[in-house]
Amino acid sequence: MLDERKTAILRAVVQEYIATGQPVGSSHIAHTAGVSVSSATVRNDMAMLEQEGYLVQPHTSAGRIPTDKGYRFFVDTMVTTSQAERVTSEQVGSFFHHSTGRVEELLQKTSGLLTNMTNYAALVVGPAADVATVRSVQIVRLSLHMGTVVVVLSSGVVQSEAIDLDDQLSDAQVAAASAHLNAATYGHVFNQVHLAPSGDVKVDGLCSEALSLLVPHQSDANVIVGGAAAMAQAFDAVDVVRSVLQTLEQQYVVVSLVRDVLDRGLSVAIGSEHGVEPLAACSVVVAPVMADGEKLGTVGVLGPTRMNYPQALATVEAVSTQLGRRLADGSYGAMSNG
Repeated sequence: MLDERKTAILRAVVQEYIATGQPVGSSHIAHTAGVSVSSATVRNDMAMLEQEGYLVQPHTSAGRIPTDKGYRFFVDTMVTTSQAERVTSEQVGSFFHHSTGRVEELLQKTSGLLTNMTNYAALVVGPAADVATVRSVQIVRLSLHMGTVVVVLSSGVVQSEAIDLDDQLSDAQVAAASAHLNAATYGHVFNQVHLAPSGDVKVDGLCSEALSLLVPHQSDANVIVGGAAAMAQAFDAVDVVRSVLQTLEQQYVVVSLVRDVLDRGLSVAIGSEHGVEPLAACSVVVAPVMADGEKLGTVGVLGPTRMNYPQALATVEAVSTQLGRRLADGSYGAMSNG
């Protein structure tokens, strides 16, 4: 554990490097508020911090920059100001108060809000259908041979799939299949649905076909990654930018990333901590979106390890809270997933 002086020096180095992106020298830190010692003492302490893995000297004559370990110590000992949290909360609250539209539009707008407030890439993962229960299922005949299956889930997702209809099926049988399927699925997730015989072979066949069309999509998650331009400006090295942007295009990587971070009980994963090698130069800040005790998704930001952690944490926390409240109050239209 670092003593009080080394803690103050490390915190000052991290804050200065976050602000400027330039290696930090001992003379600058010696004049920082909270560090009341000589440049020589700061230089010695910075050398000790380097030996212990908190700082690194990129060039022989340059100052020092934080390592992932240094950022981790900074985050774990960070004290946020109530004033900053209040301003962030008010700004986010105003955004959600004035936002209207369907859920999918809200998620897109939320992505933009996260990027605008942090200047980092926004990660918004909507609810996967396999964790939501069925509110209703309908089979609607559109023509003699064509119909559509529409399902509404507890998460607000609406999914629709086209279905071929036997021209020998009567409208009454289609209606009976719709009612039978709705009764069997209501209140269940799809992998728990058991279709009992209805007494009509054609009705049962239509129910089975409709269910088979819906099930393959239930693991789909609505993933929105915004702020690519902001990420491009966050790094000096072109190859790093290219690697980061290519990785963010892979939705399954984004979903796995945020899930793994949350599963480990973290709200911040720094550099190599998150285990996604192409994003080793990045940190991610995430929070679950909860509505009525149910997790409906995740919001977060991804930026360079030299990110403004206090701002990112306050913003992500405020956005996750407000988004959860809006989803819980049911004032938004359903989200299409088909």
